[in-house]
Amino acid sequence: MITLSENFRALFYTPFYAAVATGAYKDAGVEVDFRLSTNPEKTAAALNAGEVEVMWGGPLRVLTNHDRDPSNDSVCFCDVIARDPFFVIGRTPKPDFRPADLLRTKIGTVSEVPTPWLCLQDDIRRDGADPAAVPRVTTNTMAENAAALRAGTLDAVQLFQPYAEDLLASGAGHLWYAAANRGLCAYTTLVTRRSVLAAKRKELLGMVRGMYRTLQWLHATPGTEIQRTLAGYFPDVPPAIYAGAIDRYKALGLYGRDPITRPEGVARLAACMKSGGALTRDIPFEEIVDNSLAEQVVREG
Repeated sequence: MITLSENFRALFYTPFYAAVATGAYKDAGVEVDFRLSTNPEKTAAALNAGEVEVMWGGPLRVLTNHDRDPSNDSVCFCDVIARDPFFVIGRTPKPDFRPADLLRTKIGTVSEVPTPWLCLQDDIRRDGADPAAVPRVTTNTMAENAAALRAGTLDAVQLFQPYAEDLLASGAGHLWYAAANRGLCAYTTLVTRRSVLAAKRKELLGMVRGMYRTLQWLHATPGTEIQRTLAGYFPDVPPAIYAGAIDRYKALGLYGRDPITRPEGVARLAACMKSGGALTRDIPFEEIVDNSLAEQVVREG
């Protein structure tokens, strides 16, 4: 038995729900006790306190833990979301968009979690501009920003699915930037503690097998079928919007093809964190990632 906590409810986390809903963990020989969560901070605290054995979440939190406390034993062991799931949606078309354009754009950025802005500000910086000069609204929720774009009080918004798909489908918004096009940028993995990895290696290996099978299913399955399988997790999202959102994510290469965490993805995330002042030192890849289970599963085929 493994206790697994969600991070918070989000549509881009679809593979994690699919692994439960399709019975992939059970088929891989491991029983998973799935715990709900609405608060990433509390989820991470529960993992550190030993109240849950595995969570899914951003390598950003693992990097932060190790930066603050080099003795921290949290570790990423199964890559799932390999690219950034956020978008910049504008009120009018802008086919020639570049990140530096945001200096002349009133934009609502994500307030709920830190990673989206840390990554976007690094894009702006790499485009030769100062992200501190962006006239942005920082206090709205994504739902409030979407409403503000529709009302014409914002020029652009930063948000994830299904908000982006709903704006695009209705014609109220236009795609300026899909952050997934940045390339690999380690976004979400399964996370545990090294003490759990040692004590329950067999069970965690089963989880990785189940997730590998889930990723293969996800890539081979149309968004409409994925939506039907997971509709109960997102009852308020219209089926066409959910299906379209997942198909867009798949086309962008958001989900890994296998559960191995790539060093270049972690390096890009760490660079974003350092440029945004959220990381104070270089942390070796091996300190925060253990790919041994994922590599074994991939060798098995």
